[in-house]
Amino acid sequence: MELRPLVFDDRPDLHAQADGIFSAGWPEFAFHDAVADRYMERVRSWFAGLNLLLVDGRDRIAAGGWGVPVRWDGTARDLPGGYDDALARAVELRERGGAPDPSGTLGRHGAQDRHGAQDARRARDARRVPDTLVIAAAQVRDDLRGQGLAARVLTELADAGARAGLSRVIAPVRPTLKARYPLTPMAEYAAWTRADGTPFDPWLRLHVGMGARVLGVAERSMVMTGTVAEWERWTGFALPASGSYVVPGALTPVVIDRAADRGELVEPNVWVRHR
Repeated sequence: MELRPLVFDDRPDLHAQADGIFSAGWPEFAFHDAVADRYMERVRSWFAGLNLLLVDGRDRIAAGGWGVPVRWDGTARDLPGGYDDALARAVELRERGGAPDPSGTLGRHGAQDRHGAQDARRARDARRVPDTLVIAAAQVRDDLRGQGLAARVLTELADAGARAGLSRVIAPVRPTLKARYPLTPMAEYAAWTRADGTPFDPWLRLHVGMGARVLGVAERSMVMTGTVAEWERWTGFALPASGSYVVPGALTPVVIDRAADRGELVEPNVWVRHR
C-alpha cells in the first residue's frame, strides 16, 4: 500500500474522518482525563508538526499518531510520570520559552560574552530546549491492522521528532491486552513473555520488536475521575456501593467512593525507549 505522511493540521478536510477512526474502540472513560483535557488545546496548537496521518492516494486515512517534545536527561528517575505528565511537561516547557532547535543555533550568543557569561547563558538556554519526543498515541484503522502500519507510524513520528531536533524517543505504552488482567500489577504483566521470549502483550511486543527497550512502569500515567453517575454512564452498569470495580476496557479497577460521589481510575503504562 502506497502511503504518504501528512501533518494533521495541514488537512482539515480529513479531520472528521480522523475523529471516526481514532475514537473507534476506545472505552468512554478514556475521553475523560482531566489533565489531558487541560493541556490538549495547547498541545495541538504548539506541536502540530508532531501530529501525523498516513494517507493513501484516495485520501483515506490508514493510520496516525502524535507526540510532544520534552526535556529528559535519559535516566529513569527523570522520566515523566506518564502520559498526563508528559503533556504537562511539554506545555509548561513551551510556556517557559522552550522550543525545538533544529537550526543548531542554541548557545550562539557572540564572542563578546566574557568571564563565563557565554557558558552560563548556554546552560540556561539548554535547560529550556526539549530534546526528547514522547510518542503519546499511535493507531491503525481497524481493517488495516496486522500489515505493519503501526511500526510505520512510530517510525514516521520518530523521524519527525529528529527533524525538530529531538534526538531521543520514548513512549508510555498502554498494553492492549492488560484490560483482560486488571488485577495483575503492571510490572508483573509487562514481564510476561511468550515461549519465544518476546513480550506477551502484542503492543509491547511490537515496540520491543522494533528495538525499543523497556524502562519501567509509569504507575500514574493516566487518571480519569468523575461522579458516580458519570461512571455508571461511562461503564453502562450500576455501581451501588463504595469499593473497587473491574470495568471493561480499564487496565486496573475503578475505585468508587459513594460518600464523596467520586470514582477514579488510575491507569499505569509501560515506558519504552526507541532512540
